[in-house]
Amino acid sequence: MKITIIDYGAGNVQSVLFALKRLGFEGTVTNDWNTIKSADKVIFPGVGEASSAMKMLQESGLDILIPTLKQPVLGICLGMQLMCKHSEEGNTDGLGIFDVNVVKFSKEVKVPQMGWNTIYNLKTLFFEGIKENEFMYLVHSFYASLSENTIATTNYEKDYSTALQRNNFFGVQFHPEKSGVFGEQILKNFLNL
Repeated sequence: MKITIIDYGAGNVQSVLFALKRLGFEGTVTNDWNTIKSADKVIFPGVGEASSAMKMLQESGLDILIPTLKQPVLGICLGMQLMCKHSEEGNTDGLGIFDVNVVKFSKEVKVPQMGWNTIYNLKTLFFEGIKENEFMYLVHSFYASLSENTIATTNYEKDYSTALQRNNFFGVQFHPEKSGVFGEQILKNFLNL
């Protein structure tokens, strides 16, 4: 299986590679269009700030390529947020794959939300083998609102989308590569799609 990890200068690439290796897979880190288009699975990671990350995508033309991909694509953390319509972080227009906006948590709660939190209202085979209210690892100050694309929910101040799906595109706010056995199960489920 050819697994490509999109390289656009946003972090957590190494931890994704290590997680794949633990599952017995190799990944290729690249921003080459042909390599990405010919992959069986594409992972769109991200740690960083939305507007600067989107600028890096635009400079390499990846903002044009990603929405046209036909194979399963998994956005992680900032990767998922960039797949949304708009983010309040840096007043950034996203890729518009998910018809939902990304907004900042209020000052009523500690920001960023950092650490373990539960996921629930799980939908689709993407969560096969995962029970309601399992814990996943999250680090973020912005969140995707609930929408018709929501396939998992988390509560921090309010319910929000901790996972999204539209056609072949999946996004998770949590870090499956850092969420232990359950996160690895979700990665395995994605690779088996």
